[in-house]
Amino acid sequence: MAKETTQRSSLLQGTLDMLILRTLLYGPAHGHQIGKHIQATTNDFLQMQHGSLYPALHRMEKKGWITAKWETAPDRNREFKYYRLTAEGKKQLVVEESQWKQMAEAVARVMWPAAEEN
Repeated sequence: MAKETTQRSSLLQGTLDMLILRTLLYGPAHGHQIGKHIQATTNDFLQMQHGSLYPALHRMEKKGWITAKWETAPDRNREFKYYRLTAEGKKQLVVEESQWKQMAEAVARVMWPAAEEN
């Protein structure tokens, strides 16, 4: 059971990482912008909780997939921590997307088997 729980949390963590990396492919963003982009892009299906988003950002920063720098927001008079994708992060995005595609295809084969397999 512990292995299943670890695999499940690893899958969910990898999915969150993939969504964050994909969002940063569009350019630098602060945490709130990242969360709002994911929420808006999924028509509010996925809502980023601070308790998941910020630990993921910090973990990814430690891995070297993203960098962070405090900057003043163009439209506001306060600083935000802006995250940017690194070259290593772009490579990791390819890995995450490949794993996601394999998993989605495997689930789809079970859920919607091809007509010739019936």
